[in-house]
Amino acid sequence: MEVIGKSKILLPKEGINYEKWAVIACDQFTSQPEYWEKLAAYVGDAPSTLNLIFPEVYLKGDITERVNKINSAMQQYIDDGIFTEIDGFVLTERTVEGGKKRLGLVLSVDLETFDYRRVRAAIRSTEDTILERLPVRMEIRKNAPIELPHILLLVDDPDKKIIEPLYENRDKLKKLYDFDLNMEGGHIKGYEVDNTDEIIEKFNSLLDSREQIRKYGVDAGIMLAVGDGNHSMATAKEHWNIVKQNLSEEERANHPARFALVEVLNVYDDGLMFEPIHRVISAGGKEFVEVLKKNLTGKGKLRLVTTEGDITVDCPEKSGETILAVQTLIEKYLAEGKIKVDYIHGENYLRELVRTPDEVGVIMPRFAKSELISYVMNVGNLPKKAFSIGTAENKKYYIEAKRIRNESESL
Repeated sequence: MEVIGKSKILLPKEGINYEKWAVIACDQFTSQPEYWEKLAAYVGDAPSTLNLIFPEVYLKGDITERVNKINSAMQQYIDDGIFTEIDGFVLTERTVEGGKKRLGLVLSVDLETFDYRRVRAAIRSTEDTILERLPVRMEIRKNAPIELPHILLLVDDPDKKIIEPLYENRDKLKKLYDFDLNMEGGHIKGYEVDNTDEIIEKFNSLLDSREQIRKYGVDAGIMLAVGDGNHSMATAKEHWNIVKQNLSEEERANHPARFALVEVLNVYDDGLMFEPIHRVISAGGKEFVEVLKKNLTGKGKLRLVTTEGDITVDCPEKSGETILAVQTLIEKYLAEGKIKVDYIHGENYLRELVRTPDEVGVIMPRFAKSELISYVMNVGNLPKKAFSIGTAENKKYYIEAKRIRNESESL
């Protein structure tokens, strides 16, 4: 069973304004509707992935109506012929904070090789999947002809033998796009990679037992870890589990819903930054400060933002232990209805949202990217929202798409 698939990738055809087409991941700026309002005004009536996604800031509105509009827009874009297909992969060069270049490879992966539970699989989650977060995503996907995921997978490639050589020879590749991302998202370039067999062979070599033992001391059977979009990946998996029930073995082998479109990044990429995801506690935030003081211990310091100024509480030195301890307390008090919580990218945005004495911002520690694979293998999944790849503005933008229905399947 191959981990890497060969699904055709959809891109807007020539003449489409890419700066209006590409928008940031739907799970960003969830407490800042003004961001999405400004983006919508900029996009206007132009073809845009904004019409194909469900920004989570609107989850409290009419879900059914918005889902129907999304599915209709997807089909309309297909009917209008705005997409062109490529048979290869897409090499991406993203200019992020500090002018650094973050490299990625857009391709599809076989969902049969992924499991979000804590089991042996070639593709593994890095955080716990909260099943309650899947229904809305499943509803969008149920009747969708295409997908535009913001899934980022991480490959443990210290020798930089997969993505980096492609980038070094990018002048020999066909450039697919080159434009500024809206809303201060930086700049991005995309190149078509047609030597897919060679690339797949390099990925497969990572599963060689000798290579696994060299890296991890055991044959762990792991090739890729989910760096971002854990719940999107889980949604794709669950959707495929439903679809395949009505298919023959032959139909299952190549059905488009079996493969998820992702972007693969090297953990050792110089432009890949792990950023903390902070918490804003409200409707009980003031009391939660005392909960943290009472329950956290250690030689580390956790910073809290209040309307009266910043304070610190003791916490474990290791970031993974602190993240787990804080999130465990949050989940406990959420279940008891004693607090409300929002997850925020960027300390500056966190500070803007702490406006009343009953709100407190928790500035979470940075999780070291070099520890990720080892943590997943030896400890298990991280708690949800443990880290983010890049700052809020530098999160993945939707550009590429892929069919998840055969053209003969009716909506």
